[in-house]
Amino acid sequence: MKPPAAWAHLPFFQSDWPAIRDRLEGLDDWLPGPALVFAALDATPPERVRVVILGQDPYPTPGHANGLAFSVAPEVALPRSLKNIFAELRDDIGAAPATGDLSGWARQGVLLLNTSLSVPPGDAGRHASWGWDRLARDAVAEAQKHGPLAFLLWGAHAQKATAGLPRPEDLVIATAHPSPLSARRGFFGSKPFSKINEWLEQQGRQLVDWAA
Repeated sequence: MKPPAAWAHLPFFQSDWPAIRDRLEGLDDWLPGPALVFAALDATPPERVRVVILGQDPYPTPGHANGLAFSVAPEVALPRSLKNIFAELRDDIGAAPATGDLSGWARQGVLLLNTSLSVPPGDAGRHASWGWDRLARDAVAEAQKHGPLAFLLWGAHAQKATAGLPRPEDLVIATAHPSPLSARRGFFGSKPFSKINEWLEQQGRQLVDWAA
C-alpha cells in the first residue's frame, strides 16, 4: 500500500495516511483491497489531470470496485448510478464505454477519485470518517498547479468535498447525483460530457474520448 510516487509528497500521506494504513492492516477484509486502493492516483498523475469526478466510497460488493470512482470491473453488470451515467452519455454524445470499467477515462486525465478509498464488504460508508477526504482535497489542489480543471460534481457530497477549491479559470458543472433517487432532479439532460469537451476545445486542449 505504497503511495504512488507522483502523489507521495501530498500532506495527507505525511499526516493522515499512517494512521489509516494501520487501521486497514488490522482488518481481515476490506475493499477494493491493498492492490487497488490507490488505483485512481496510479492511473492519473497530477500533471495529466484535466477533469475531476469525485465519488463517495468504493462499491461494497466484493469483486465490483476497481479503485476508480463509479467504475466497476469489466465483467460486472452496471450499478444503477453508472447505468444512469451511461444513459446520459448516450443522450449527450451518442456513445458510452463497452463495459463499466472507466480506466479509459482515467488514462486520459479524468481523475476518478472517491472521497473514501476503503470500505468493509457490505457496509457502505463505514470508513468515511477516517480522514480519507483530506486526500481528495490535497489531490485536487496538487492537480490545479498544472492548469485549469473541469470539475464534474455530482450531488451534494462531491460539491461539499470540493468547496472553495475551484478557481475562476476552472469549469464547474454541479448537478444532482446520477443515483436513481436523484437523477431526474437535474442530472438527466445536463449534458456534462459535451460541455467539458467544448471547454477543452476552447483552450486548445485534447478532448476526452468518453466512449473509451
